[in-house]
Amino acid sequence: METFGRLLMLLGLLLLVLGGGIVLLARLGWPFGRLPGDIHVEGKNFSFYFPLASSLLLSLLLTALLNLIARLWKK
Repeated sequence: METFGRLLMLLGLLLLVLGGGIVLLARLGWPFGRLPGDIHVEGKNFSFYFPLASSLLLSLLLTALLNLIARLWKK
């Protein structure tokens, strides 16, 4: 049970750092959420936004980060 608690604390810390980084980058003007591959359609009575490129970039970064953590955890 102690290991599970530590894992939850690590994941919480990781989410805190990730969220802080996103807020910091947004204040610095990083265009996350407005990348060229993001889909935005506006109609007369509706608006649709799907951040495709931003989602792919975030997935790539998280995959690399989690792989790094997993490799360090095994050593």
